[in-house]
Amino acid sequence: MAASDDIIYTATYFSVCAGCSTVLQKQQQYDAVIMAEDAFKISSLKGKVTLITGASSGIGAAASILFAKLGAQLALNGRNMDNLAKIAKQCTDVGATEPMLVPGDLTNEEAVKSVVEQTVSHFGRLDVLVNSAGILAMGSIETTNLAQFDQVMNVNVRSVYHLTQLCVPHLIQTKGSIVNVSSVNGQRSFPGVLAYCMSKSAIDQFTRCIALELSTKQVRVNSVCPGVIITEVHKRAGLDEEQYAKFLEKSKQTHALGRPGEVEEVAHAIAFLASDAASFITGVTLPVDGGRHAMCPR
Repeated sequence: MAASDDIIYTATYFSVCAGCSTVLQKQQQYDAVIMAEDAFKISSLKGKVTLITGASSGIGAAASILFAKLGAQLALNGRNMDNLAKIAKQCTDVGATEPMLVPGDLTNEEAVKSVVEQTVSHFGRLDVLVNSAGILAMGSIETTNLAQFDQVMNVNVRSVYHLTQLCVPHLIQTKGSIVNVSSVNGQRSFPGVLAYCMSKSAIDQFTRCIALELSTKQVRVNSVCPGVIITEVHKRAGLDEEQYAKFLEKSKQTHALGRPGEVEEVAHAIAFLASDAASFITGVTLPVDGGRHAMCPR
């Protein structure tokens, strides 16, 4: 019996036998089926082979642990092998199968090829790609030299382009999904982080363009655009403890929800976009920024 027929049957039977326990039982069974179907969409990442870059820290690490909880089969990339191993252990601690570690510098073309080849060789396929690796650099048009500009663009854009390009043939086979980690800096202008803003604008356009290019092959492509998220990225970019504390305090005024975000909050958005719960969503750049993208200076 189809679900629509089941609804009509339940409604009709209820009108004839109001108060009948059989009707209540049948309605409860129907509700349970619907709830199970919805839960399956959210947890459809179970068994999906997922390659996550930048998995040794920050948003990439949080996404790795969440995907592990959801039952995904993981290939984790990062440059810090010690941190990568720690994240892998946290994944197994929540009951997941042991992730495959594919460390490497993604600005190295041979390393990128190796990451994809190892992943597909080990698992036999690829279902999800999460491009989370990236760096932040401070600097304006007056202070950002070409070497710094090239470094930011190579890590944040060129490596993402190359890795995605190599993964696409495998994602086409599985009708898979790509989620890029962009930033509110790609949508709004902020002084003092010029190269970073440019790189994230490029990722936003990259997301939209390849979403259209791959749509006929049923590969979905989306981005999350975080606001200020509590990670080590700002300290790595040069902020000391005092400066970082002031920066987080200021974030209470620059984000509509009155606080910076947590990596887990971004990870949940990534998981949603990668899952079947977002099966009719492609080409979006989803703000996960506490409303910062909607704010204007006063």
